[in-house]
Amino acid sequence: MRTVLSKSITNPTEFKKQLLLWANPFREVVFLDSNNYPQTYSNYDSILAVEAFTSISTDFSKAFEDLHQYQSQTKDWLFGYLSYDLKNDIEDLQSNNHDGLEFPDLYFFQPKKLFLLKGNQLEMQYLRLCDDEMESDFEDINQCSVYSDQCSEITIKQRITKEKYLSKVSKMLEHIHRGDIYEANFCMEFYAENSQINPLEVYQKLNTLSEAPFAVYFKNNQQYLLSASPERYLKKEGTKVISQPIKGTAKRFSDSNLDEKSKLELSEDPKERSENIMIVDLVRNDLSKTATKGSVHVEELCGIYSFQQVHQMISTVVSEVEHTTSPIEILRTTFPMGSMTGAPKISAMNIIENLEETKRGLYSGAVGYFTPNGDFDFNVVIRSILYNAQNQYVSFSVGSAITSLSDPEKEYEECLLKAKAMFAVLS
Repeated sequence: MRTVLSKSITNPTEFKKQLLLWANPFREVVFLDSNNYPQTYSNYDSILAVEAFTSISTDFSKAFEDLHQYQSQTKDWLFGYLSYDLKNDIEDLQSNNHDGLEFPDLYFFQPKKLFLLKGNQLEMQYLRLCDDEMESDFEDINQCSVYSDQCSEITIKQRITKEKYLSKVSKMLEHIHRGDIYEANFCMEFYAENSQINPLEVYQKLNTLSEAPFAVYFKNNQQYLLSASPERYLKKEGTKVISQPIKGTAKRFSDSNLDEKSKLELSEDPKERSENIMIVDLVRNDLSKTATKGSVHVEELCGIYSFQQVHQMISTVVSEVEHTTSPIEILRTTFPMGSMTGAPKISAMNIIENLEETKRGLYSGAVGYFTPNGDFDFNVVIRSILYNAQNQYVSFSVGSAITSLSDPEKEYEECLLKAKAMFAVLS
């Protein structure tokens, strides 16, 4: 049971910074921020969950079964992540590539302290065992000074050289022309070894640069995710399930005429549209596994949305499920998300594993939360920096969708465009 306390906030933007600064010393932290990006499906502007009362941490083996047991028994707010390599629990697949980060495949915790911000209204929800700390915590948060520090520069290396990237994309195109797959998301890693960063400072810089609608600051002891994700993976609201895959990217320009031209070209680009539509078909198929008959439909196809760094093509696919359908089953039958795999999904994942050189781990997985009544909301972990402070290993990956119309040189340029913000805050 939780004690609920409501507060009015004078300056929500400033308060969010104070809230995160206050939270950072806790061992477990999840801070989710919409950055006030206009969204059809949004319950909160930001959420903070800190300090685990209970938690689950496991590798991929029987991970969804373990999560189902944990979620159904706890029936409380749970925050955490699903890593990409949970695919090995769902299908007969493996992940044998290099892993410098060494995060668990799945991690969730039940927070003692929870903060839900909407407009200037803050709702604090504390477990009864610590609800006597609510007023004093609120005072402490309001006394936090906005944090500023200097990050030391680190040397970033590229796991796959440009020459190797072009060669690997050519091999992927051979698979496409043979009919093994229609599309696959191919990713490469940038990394720094023996490096130390200030995670909170890096997150703040990345968030200021990107102002993404699914931003995350995640901390599990010495493991960090600093995410400026623009993409929702999956949301459940009552019996409605919403997926919003992103496929299709174009540059932003400071000149408004050039910027509008870039948007228009993206909306009319046959290669970008086919990328998106193929993944929409895959998502429709995934959602149909738990949907009530005839309820899967496309609410928006190939909508163009603008972010600080890029324009993106986003579709919205929805379905209805029975009240009795397990939220974990909805996740299991749609994971990993089609926008980060390809079509057909299993073939694409096999080819990805053979051509990529890094275990994806939390990158292209999902971070989010379950509510006490079994609703959930998860992002796609892209445009993100991962950091293991114990290993002193920093990593970020970028990728693009390879289709029969792909030009390897242009795909490489798209990857560098997506990496721009991460380079900017780390160097």
